[in-house]
Amino acid sequence: MCGAKAGGLSLDGVDVAKEAVVQGQVVRDGEPVPNAYVRLLDRTGEFTAEVPTSATGHFRFFAADGDWTLRTLAPRAETVDQTVRAAIGTVAEVTIAI
Repeated sequence: MCGAKAGGLSLDGVDVAKEAVVQGQVVRDGEPVPNAYVRLLDRTGEFTAEVPTSATGHFRFFAADGDWTLRTLAPRAETVDQTVRAAIGTVAEVTIAI
């Protein structure tokens, strides 16, 4: 992920006023989980996108307004689904514990 920093992802270069940003971090026992995969599923459960987490466990999607499901897959962990609402002009920050 570009712009990863302690405490979250940098929004440098992102025009939040024109984007619906969904971002966050995957953690296990409070520690970041690198190389997990986070999938973005639409309201019907259809696959839309997938990204690997960074070395610090962070991920980011640019999504359309609406409700989404984040599906996280990682070694030695159950699949975790978490719902999130994306809206243009906002950043939805999510922490996913596996």
